[in-house]
Amino acid sequence: MKIKRKSKKHLDSKMLEVLKQTLLDDKVINLKIIDIRKKSDFADFIILGSGTSNRHIINMAKNIREKIKKDFNFSAPIEGIEQSDWILIDASSIVINIFKPEIREFYNLEKIWDN
Repeated sequence: MKIKRKSKKHLDSKMLEVLKQTLLDDKVINLKIIDIRKKSDFADFIILGSGTSNRHIINMAKNIREKIKKDFNFSAPIEGIEQSDWILIDASSIVINIFKPEIREFYNLEKIWDN
């Protein structure tokens, strides 16, 4: 008996949708998803979003980490939670960046990746 395994593409697509919905449920500001498959080897997608305060940004990051662990049995590392100006979550082929609006504007990752 052969066991069918879901393709990586299917899992990435499902994770992308779950991450998007989790952020929207948490009232993320200015959500943007950028497909970088043709531009990079380190990830397939970059998710960018902003929060209204340090507390909002930290809560979104924690909710994302919990959702990934629960739904995909994967522990996603988080960087920047101490300062909470810019939090990066490494969800394997999807990198999530949650910023304060002024930090997002300063680094302008959209301009770098969305060409």
